[in-house]
Amino acid sequence: MTLSYTFSATLWEPPGEASWVFVTLPEADSDEILEEVPRRTGVGAVKVTATIGDTEWSTSLFPSKELRSYVLPVKRAVRVSEAIEVGDIARVTLEIDIAAEA
Repeated sequence: MTLSYTFSATLWEPPGEASWVFVTLPEADSDEILEEVPRRTGVGAVKVTATIGDTEWSTSLFPSKELRSYVLPVKRAVRVSEAIEVGDIARVTLEIDIAAEA
């Protein structure tokens, strides 16, 4: 079974000198992922295939207690390829293979 989500979200950067850029998943999508994806030990990352524009890559979602949602890191190569930067709104598609997460 594969879960699929499409949403628009603003790219943001955590405070400080971090080089990471993220988008935050909608709360309803995060709640469903939390409910549907088997729990794993560790930080609670969930493997996904992400797509923004024409760029697709494999990565992980990470839970954020502060935001009460999952966040998706958007690597530099994707931002350059899609000509997006912090503050821009991106249309994101995520696919999660539930069997791979079990």
